[in-house]
Amino acid sequence: MKKYEAIDVEDVRKQFPALSQYVHNHRLIYLDNAATTQKPKSVIDALVGYYECFNSNVYRSVHALAEKSEIALEETRECVKSFINARYVSEIVFTSGTTSSINLVASSYGKNFLKKNDEVLISCMEHHSNIVPWQVVCNEKGAILRVIPISDSGELLLSEFEDLLNNRTKIVSISYVSNVLGTINPIKHIVQKAHAVGAVVFVDAAQAAPHLLLDVKDLDCDFLTFSSHKVYGPTGVGVLYGKKDILESMPPYQTGGKMVKEVSFKTSEYADIPYKFEAGTPNIANIVAFKAALEFIKSISPKKILEHENLLLNCATLNLEKISGLKVIGTSLSKVGLISFVVENVHCLDLCLMLDANGIAVRSGHICAQPLMHRLGLNGVVRASIALYNTEDELIIFVETVERIVRKKIFEP
Repeated sequence: MKKYEAIDVEDVRKQFPALSQYVHNHRLIYLDNAATTQKPKSVIDALVGYYECFNSNVYRSVHALAEKSEIALEETRECVKSFINARYVSEIVFTSGTTSSINLVASSYGKNFLKKNDEVLISCMEHHSNIVPWQVVCNEKGAILRVIPISDSGELLLSEFEDLLNNRTKIVSISYVSNVLGTINPIKHIVQKAHAVGAVVFVDAAQAAPHLLLDVKDLDCDFLTFSSHKVYGPTGVGVLYGKKDILESMPPYQTGGKMVKEVSFKTSEYADIPYKFEAGTPNIANIVAFKAALEFIKSISPKKILEHENLLLNCATLNLEKISGLKVIGTSLSKVGLISFVVENVHCLDLCLMLDANGIAVRSGHICAQPLMHRLGLNGVVRASIALYNTEDELIIFVETVERIVRKKIFEP
């Protein structure tokens, strides 16, 4: 492989304590980043610092610790606004993750604005979290769920997408990047076509946020969501972006403390956005630490991250394709650093366990995308997903280990 570094990888790796450990007597090679990324020391320190220095509830008390806690949380909201280039900070709603965000919109917007025989479009490559909530709301409202097909290479069939659009199409909910194929979907084109028939567009950016520059103004999407834990931040925190006028038109998804202005036994007056959608005590510590993760990404720059990951992706793919009996799944020319593959006569779970015995962490199975597996005629895949801290040497070891396994020359761990 040609030597190339878009970023100072070794300097980056020093910031991630988990990467220095050994697994089964092998130095850890972590290639399960699409499931969750490891955390830099700045994020860990921010999380510990919150609990050590100003742990307190927010929006309830006026003492010094409560004020510090609230300021820190709102600083993260401002940071998210900048990260995705939103117009207003009130357009940033904190949830528990991408799944929660999709359920919020399906339950609040979907159940209140969909009617019988209206149509919701999703794609064949969606994660279960972007399928099941729409199934539920369509079943309840008598609406119709339609599916955009894909090619054998794992790309949306855009002509068929355009054929599916009509004046009954009210919502298009689509992944920016496939969690199985790595395909980058043409979101701007999809938004333009959907808006032309009066539909709103929800973008699942869970797999895009770690790799691509997000700009909701440029995309002109109506909703967008991603999760903190996939962008080097803590678990249990999600972002839901929604255009201000749309969020203001939606009723609350959950009710309770914080999301109200006035409460009586007869009626209640709801809080303004985004607080209308943030009932109860938020995940304060993890939201506060999330800011450090976004600052970490910004300090390196999404452009350099993408360059580095693309180089590793291209080199690893080229070498994997040389292995007899191995087939790469998802061959779009527009991909992020994610490789799924199958090996003839080797079960994906067995291969995953063999790689783990050699200290290599990957994912196997249907990857929460069973309809996609059915379309591809597969029971599951092995998925290796790349992050900014992965190195050329790690990918070389990964490919060589896969090749040994395929050749049935598995070394003892």
